[in-house]
This record gives sequence, structure tokens and C-alpha cells, in this order.
Amino acid sequence: MEPGSSSVLLGKSEKKRERGNSKLKLGSMLPKIEPFVPKSDHNPRDLRSWAKRTGFVSTFSSETATSTSGKFDSGAGFDLEKGTDQQNNGGSSPKIEIDPVLGRTRPGRATEIEQDSSYVPGSRNGFRTGRDDKGLGLRDESNKRRIGDEPVSGSKVEEKRTQSNGNGNRVQQHANGSADTNAIANENGNQIPATNPALEPKKEEGNEGRDVGIEFFPGGEEPVDGWWHRQSGMRYGLRDNPGFVPLIFYGLQHYLCLAGSLVFIPLIIVPAMGGTDKDTATVISTMLLVSGITTILNSYFGSRLPLVQGSSFVYLTPALVIINAHEYRNLTEHKFRHIMRELQGAIIIGSIFQSLLGFSGLMSLLLRLINPVVVAPTVTAVGLAFLSYGFPQAGSCVEISIPLILLVLIFALYLRGISIFGHRIFRIYAVPFSVMIIWIYAFFLTAGGAYNFKGCSPGIPSSNILVDQCRKHAYTMQHCRTDVSNAWKTAAWVRIPYPLQWGIPIFHLRTSLIMIIVSLVASVDSVGTYHSTSLLVNSKPPTPGIVSRGIALEGFCSILAGLWGSGTGSTTLTENAHTINVTKVASRRVVELGAVFLIFFSFIGKIGAILASIPQALAAAILCFIWGLTVALGLSTLQYTQTASFRNITIVGVSLFLGLSIPAYFQQYQPESSLILPSYFLSYGAASDGPVHSSSKQFDFAMNALLSMNMVVTLLIAFVLDNTVPGSRQERGVYIWSRAEDMATDPDLHADYSLPEKVAKFFCCSRCLLA
Repeated sequence: MEPGSSSVLLGKSEKKRERGNSKLKLGSMLPKIEPFVPKSDHNPRDLRSWAKRTGFVSTFSSETATSTSGKFDSGAGFDLEKGTDQQNNGGSSPKIEIDPVLGRTRPGRATEIEQDSSYVPGSRNGFRTGRDDKGLGLRDESNKRRIGDEPVSGSKVEEKRTQSNGNGNRVQQHANGSADTNAIANENGNQIPATNPALEPKKEEGNEGRDVGIEFFPGGEEPVDGWWHRQSGMRYGLRDNPGFVPLIFYGLQHYLCLAGSLVFIPLIIVPAMGGTDKDTATVISTMLLVSGITTILNSYFGSRLPLVQGSSFVYLTPALVIINAHEYRNLTEHKFRHIMRELQGAIIIGSIFQSLLGFSGLMSLLLRLINPVVVAPTVTAVGLAFLSYGFPQAGSCVEISIPLILLVLIFALYLRGISIFGHRIFRIYAVPFSVMIIWIYAFFLTAGGAYNFKGCSPGIPSSNILVDQCRKHAYTMQHCRTDVSNAWKTAAWVRIPYPLQWGIPIFHLRTSLIMIIVSLVASVDSVGTYHSTSLLVNSKPPTPGIVSRGIALEGFCSILAGLWGSGTGSTTLTENAHTINVTKVASRRVVELGAVFLIFFSFIGKIGAILASIPQALAAAILCFIWGLTVALGLSTLQYTQTASFRNITIVGVSLFLGLSIPAYFQQYQPESSLILPSYFLSYGAASDGPVHSSSKQFDFAMNALLSMNMVVTLLIAFVLDNTVPGSRQERGVYIWSRAEDMATDPDLHADYSLPEKVAKFFCCSRCLLA
């Protein structure tokens, strides 16, 4: 058969018959086309090579090749839509003709080959391919000819152009590359009347839900390994430089979107550790400094994606567990410093393990077992872990917490489409705008005397209040007033956070074991963020070696966080992917310049003091929104899988339910703890009161603590189920990473992820880092 020609796809060979009245009479104008005749001893590879020459290719996978081979061995033809004519008295499958000029189905046939332009990231070829019950799918290569810059749709075609095919025939084409069959002329100038094939997806009667889709590559280019550069709508790409002034604007904008995730954790842990307002301001300044340094390090030496490194909520739960340990509950003298040093030692040990996991290459092996079905429930459990703290703490002053929750929802959802000067400011700045407005509102309530009680002073600790009337109002004054914090008075104007500022870290086996497991959870969280962000910024996914490099650097950054004493480890913020999607800015330079601003702000002690003055009820209210967003981002990872699969539904549902229920058993094992701890900290006190009892108190503490954490139990169950329950790669949505050899052959991939040239010279093993 001649290369580039098309042929006739026949139905079942034993029932095939001629339908002369349904064919276009092109024999007098075009070369005679030899039909493809399947044989009983046919090899599917022959069909694949034939399909390439005719402009179509069948996507055989390891699962479908076996299931379809029997169909060919039976002597049947290439049955594209089995059962389409089953209702017509059991007639044979229809013939599907391919127009020899256009390489498409001829119009006027009873059967239409449908186009499904839906793109599904993470699938084997990057497309969702319509399949019959055998799992067979088709896609159009068309000898790598351009199909169009935009996906083919059912809308009217406006621009057309005329091209000549190999036989001298002129074909009038649309601007998007689809041919117009009403304007086909042969070499003698005779017009061939024809109708446009339907472009809207339809479903034939009697198809019984089994359809076949022919997929077209956007841009007309064949993707390499199923990936290509999509038009993602980003205002600035990964390597773009918008200019100095826009860099400043977008850099500040990026970090304002993440303000809640960056600075609100100290408002939770420092008061729980018995720290003063000055301590809270100092920890906030330290967190800004560490976040700025680690973000720049990740941009140059890590994954090189525009991801902000900061104190993740993954480390908040174990921090609260350690803070509420039995031996620290009655500690009064230097309680804050002692607990902070304990946290520092545990974070350093866990971070060393994470760094070794990346540099040793073990992370590359572990990536084969980490898939969206594991990542989704794990990240979701991170947000759900704070159910007992969220609104119970926000409800301490409902007159400011409820308006804040409502306002941030109005900005983020109802006003998200409003654009001012080309920027959707309500969607981008939903969190900072809401906090600022409600904070001012709370200030006017305080100044107006809403929380003034006769003879009561808000500056006196509740433990020192002797008057019963004042003790009754102490809780309201402490949580609602905006003037109870003395951070502004005590904080210095200029203060540079320095390593070991709280003292020498304390190392204990029990807390180190906790942080080692938590660092593994943080790595799983970061793997999902790497993959989703790479697709979002219009780049190919990184190689397993680059992912390992990023995880290793995250471990190193957490070591820095432990040395400086920020209270938690440093890892990739999951909310960063949402910020990039909202702002449409994915430039590395933007993130780097914003990190420089964070470092500068950390030296100004009064900035940390202002943030430390935010009322706790207000902080808890905004965290309700951020934790809810974390839950949604975790569940959105399931888009890369077959969400309707019973296997996936069961794994995610069971792992989430048990991930919440099993820790509840550990948390409620000894209810007498409720007499000592506040109700919103009760769930974090199971480490000392859990059901695990053995000869080693260190082991008991670690096991009770780990099994009382939602994210740890959820990860364990989802990991085991996803890697033991049978399922195809498409069903599981297995992450597709770039190959190591692509770094040498793909300039874009190399430019996106390779180390800077000057930096790479200092690494004799840079090839290993890029593998």
C-alpha cells in the first residue's frame, strides 16, 4: 500500500458485504487504494504500522494488547464500533471509510468517528481517548501534519486557507487546520460536493456506551512520551522575566496570597508553648527569614519550580503533640524555650533522614509507589487534622470570626470574576483583604467600648484575676480585644534572627521518631505538588532524579529551620499551586524577588510585632478557610485518576475514614486528660495517654503520637491499599515523570530543571543530580 494513502476499515470478515450506494465515487479521480485485509495470523504491530501510514495510530497498552489480540486472531476485521448496528436485525458492523484526501472519515455515513478533545493530565498519552469495551483507542498523527493551534470544536469556522495535497488536489482548510470537504477540487478543477463531518461528539444508537474517539494533538505536534507544551494561560512562564517593576509587584502579590500559611502558625504554637507576645513576634520574624532563604535555595538548587518553602501545616500536628506532652503540661519556668529546643532537635533529626532519602536515590525508587490515590487522601487528612482546633478556637469571639469567614468566602467565590485594572484583586487578595477589614472592624469594637467591663483590666492574666465578675469576662477580653498584645511595645525595631537563638537543641529518641515519619509525609505532599505545579506552569514533569534533588534540598532547608528555631520544618507549601493558578504568574524570578522581601522584612522587628497582634479568634477563623482549601487541593489530585473507579473510591474513602477514626480512638482513650488540657488541644494529648504500653516509654510515646495523627494513619492505609489492590495504570492515574535521557535531548526540559551553569560547575556529580 502506498505511504500516505488511506484505506477502508471493514467490519467482521465473515459477514462483510459491499455497499456500493454508500461510497463516494472517487475511483476516477484518485489512485486506486488497496484495502487493509486482516488475517487470522495477524500481528497487532502490523496494524499499528498501517495505522501510522494512514494517519491514525492505535494506542496499545500492556493491558489492551492482550485483550484485543483475540479479536484479531478470530479473523474479524478492525471492529471500531462493535454493536453499532446490532439493533438492525443483528447486521454486521458498519464499514468506516477514510477519505483519501483528508485522511478523515467520509461524510454521509451511518457511523461517525467522534472527536474527544478533552485533555486529561496524567493519562498515558495526555488525552482522554474514547474506547470500546476492549480498551482500544485511536489517535491521529497524520504524519505529524498541523491539525491546528487550538483544539477542534463544534463552533463555526471563520478563517480558511488553501493547500495542495500530494496529488495536486487543492484542499481548503480552516485556520485551525481542519479541512473543508465542501471545497475539494481535483487536478481537473472539478468540485466534489460533500458535507462537513460532524464535529460535535455524538453517541450512536445501539452503541451501548462503547464509543471510539479519534484524538488530535493541539498544535499539530506529536507529544513526546505523551506530553507537550499546552497553552495554560499563564501571564508569565517559568523562565520569563517581566521586568524590574512588575517583578516587585508580582513578588509581593505572590506572598500576600500565602500570608495566612506563612505567618499564622506561630500564632497557634507560641501561646500553647507558654511564650510571650514578644516571643510570638520573634518566631514570626524567624519564620519569614527561613522561608525567604529556603525558597531561594529551592529555586536554584532544588526542584527549580516556582514553589515557596515555608512552615507547612504537615509539621503543625506533631508540634502540638509534643507541646501537649505530659511532662510539659505543668512546666512553668522557661517552658517556651525548653519546648522550642525539644522541637528543634526533633526537626533536625527528621530533616536529616529526609535529606538522605533524596540524596541516596531512595526517593526515586519510592516514587514508583506514590500515586494520586495515595497523595489525595494524605493531603486531605492534613487539613482535616485541625477539626478540633478550627472553629472551636474561632468561636471564642464569634462577632469577628464569623464575619471574617463570610467575607473571605464572598471575596474568593462571589467576587472572584470582578477585574480592576486587569487584575482580579478580590480573588488574589481574598485573605489579606478580609483580615485587614475585619481587624479594623475589631479595632473599632475595642475602641468603642464593646469589651470594656467595670473594674476589669484586659492586661491582667486570667490566673491573677480575683474578682469573680472580671474572671467571667476574662475569656472574652483575651480573645476579642485588639489591644491585649504588648508585642508592639516590647519588640525592637531592628532584630536579626540568628541560629540557636533559643539555646542548644535537645535530642530525644521519641520525638525524633515522630519527625522522621512526618518528614516522609511531607515528602509525599511535595511529590504531588511538584507534579501538579509542573503541569500548571506549562512544563514537562521533572525526572525522578530532579524530584529526589528537590526532596533532599527540602530536608536541608528543614535543618536550617531547626537551627534557627521556627518551631516547624520547612517544606513546599501545597497552597502555592492554587496561588499560581489564581495569579497566572509562574516566573522563578518573581518568587525569588519576593523571597528577598521576606528576608528584608524579617529584620524589622515591628513587622513581626504587628502580625503577632492579630487576635487569636481572627487567626483561627482565617485558618478555617486555609485548612479547607488544603482539603480541596488534596481531593483535586484525584483528577489524574479514574474518579468513578470503585477501586479508587473505596481506597480513598476507607483510608480517609480510618485515618480520622483510628486517631480518635487514641485521642479519647483516657478522657481524664480533658481536666488538664483545653478542649481544642485534647486531640493532641494522646502521646502520653494512648493505649500502647510496652517496656519502653520512648517507644510508647512515639507510637501513641503517630497513631493519633490523621495524616500518618491515612498515608499508611492508602499506601498499602493502592500498591496491593490490582488496577491498571490508567485507573490508578500513575504519575508520569520525564525520563533521565530527556534532559540531554529536550532543550526546554533542560532549561527548566537543570542547575544554573555557574552553579553546576561546583558539582562534580551534577549528572547524578540531573538523572
